Amino acid sequence: MNDQQLLRYSRHILLDEIDIEGQEKLLAAHVLIIGAGGLGSPAAFYLASAGIGTITLVDDDTVDLTNLQRQILHTTERVGQAKVVSGQKTLTEINPTIEIVALQERVSGERLDELVRNASVVLDCSDNFATRHAINRACVANRVPLVSGAAIKFDGQVSVFDTRSGKAPCYACLFPEDQQFEEVNCGTMGVFAPLVGIIGSTQAAEALKLVAGIGASLAGRLLLLDARTMEWSSIKIARNTSCSVCGQAH
Repeated sequence: MNDQQLLRYSRHILLDEIDIEGQEKLLAAHVLIIGAGGLGSPAAFYLASAGIGTITLVDDDTVDLTNLQRQILHTTERVGQAKVVSGQKTLTEINPTIEIVALQERVSGERLDELVRNASVVLDCSDNFATRHAINRACVANRVPLVSGAAIKFDGQVSVFDTRSGKAPCYACLFPEDQQFEEVNCGTMGVFAPLVGIIGSTQAAEALKLVAGIGASLAGRLLLLDARTMEWSSIKIARNTSCSVCGQAH
């Protein structure tokens, strides 16, 4: 690190758990964020400011006026602009010393596999089960840790699925692919604006811990937040040895 980097990241370096060695790990890392909306916005803000060396933003959508109530990467004058381009501009203004890759596309199959393979950590900030399961499959196949978040109305959840450990579950252990779950979205149900900030920031915290190798991640635990009462609850998740995704991976 040069003198400017030492100054920029000095408050991290002062932490014994991070120090210079941990900050260098952050600078060398590549985080893939799928979804540049409510969750991806705060997650990307903190990962960029914390010094993740490369951040790849993936989203095929454009900025809409209804997004601005909670999607803090974007501004009023960018309505109609690609979310990843808007996000890239915001993050570059925050930290011009890192690389922000903007991909306006809906990724799946081999393309998704390629992006996951090249990442240190993946953040699932998407809003539908099909995408979440596709991301999970790619992360399990490539042994890349996944930080998953979701938020609707006043309810949020976040967990880490890190199948590099033989005991840790994957996303499909919690939500099996062959089971039907009701799709809900904020366009019809609404969402409390600060909720996505809380969950997205928690995703960023888990990603930074994974990269720096500090603390204990949320692997094997699901955190649930009821923002109406601001109460957190924690549920243990066990790996399903019969899981169609990770059951044969260990």
